[in-house]
Amino acid sequence: MPVTRSHIRATAESYLARHPHERESLAGLLAIVDGPDDPSDRATLPGHVTCSAVVIDRNRHVLHIGHKVTGLLLTPGGYVEADRSLLAATLREVSEETGIRPGDLCLTPQFLGAPVDIDVHGIDANPAKGEPSHQHFDFRFAFYVSAEQLPPLRLQDEEVSGAQWLAFTDVRSPTLRAKLLDAEADGLDGRPEPINVSALVHDGFGRYLLHLRDLREGIWEPGVFALLGGGRERGDRCLEGTLRRELAEEAPGLEPVGLTPYVVEEATSVDGLAVPIEVYTARWSGHPDTANLQEGVLLQWFTPDMLDRLSLSPGLGDLIRRHAAEHPPATNPPDRLRPQREEAPEGTELHIVGVHLHLQDEHGRILLGLRHPDSAFAPDEWHFLAGHCEREAAISCLVREAQEEAGLIIEPGDVELVHVVHHVDSPTARARIALVFQARTWSGTPQLLEPDRCVAWRWFRPQDLPAQVVPYTRQAIEGITAGRPYTQTGW
Repeated sequence: MPVTRSHIRATAESYLARHPHERESLAGLLAIVDGPDDPSDRATLPGHVTCSAVVIDRNRHVLHIGHKVTGLLLTPGGYVEADRSLLAATLREVSEETGIRPGDLCLTPQFLGAPVDIDVHGIDANPAKGEPSHQHFDFRFAFYVSAEQLPPLRLQDEEVSGAQWLAFTDVRSPTLRAKLLDAEADGLDGRPEPINVSALVHDGFGRYLLHLRDLREGIWEPGVFALLGGGRERGDRCLEGTLRRELAEEAPGLEPVGLTPYVVEEATSVDGLAVPIEVYTARWSGHPDTANLQEGVLLQWFTPDMLDRLSLSPGLGDLIRRHAAEHPPATNPPDRLRPQREEAPEGTELHIVGVHLHLQDEHGRILLGLRHPDSAFAPDEWHFLAGHCEREAAISCLVREAQEEAGLIIEPGDVELVHVVHHVDSPTARARIALVFQARTWSGTPQLLEPDRCVAWRWFRPQDLPAQVVPYTRQAIEGITAGRPYTQTGW
């Protein structure tokens, strides 16, 4: 999806909030943003939006390249194309012109992905291309080189003639030079530091709190279990302040104690940038339902032995196992850490969590049960062997339901999570989380042990499912067959 008009305006207004005295000089930019044509289209006149990268090394030097057409030394940049954001357009341009990959760069704590400068400069007419004189409104984004050693340059021969690293005082653009020198006093030193933070929350008894993220465009690490946390914002006084703000936004009922820096991990952003993350450890012993989750799909406790069954953000499993090895639990969680249903404050149980068994025989057929015609849920429809968690571990619930409902014996260690469905059946209904597990082995033959719920068991080939299959059961089967770990539906 190309850059939207609203994104350009929001970025410009964010910049003007820090530099209100420039509003008059950027009146032309605001006019084209409010005009009828695409502000980022190079055919839009009397001007259009471009982007540039201010790449800063650890000696506080800025990369400049020789521009063949104008003969000027400029920061790498160019036109916006089919890019998801202005920042993404900038990273694409610097990669095309210099060979520097997004992973070679990281954001600066002073600018946090916002423009360091928006420059307005005139472009001479080019009769050969049929272009009249016009203006470029250049959004300039600052990056640090992420590694100690400078990345090798692979210059674009068609447009670039050489490269130089210039000190802040020698930067060619007067407006950019002034802003870099001002930011130098605020710590702009070229040395990467964490601007993202996350919380490794544990209860001291071997359980770790994980967050299932939404599967949506633009979400960092979508559809996997991850730690709570986020990125620094302007106004955050320190990383611990960032973390406390993020926790209050994501799960306001979660108030961990003993926040302590633990380790700096490196991740990759949705734009491919290197992201150093300060991981804090903290203690909490509440039930996830009381956290009043505001973002994502699910918040749940897990033990290290369950991690192999989950889709995790990269490196998270190793991080948890490392912490667990360094802090072995003394005992199992006492009863006071297992709240009963009435202990959750009214209105905080936002999700109904169900476990579902995706069971295949030696012919690749899937076991489904026909719901009783008088069932309150999905009467006369085919459904996975399933049940609702009763304040128990999901795997324990699955093992219990398989035996109680169909007489099947499955071993907890033989089960893996293969799909998650997050769905809402109506605007007023509570969201349902369907955790679909697959058992590699089992014993027993399906029996009708709860005839008031299930009136028949039958094996179906995935391509021959009956018409009356519960919709999210069908979606899960299709997702598993296609290798998709997550489905999200609803109002």
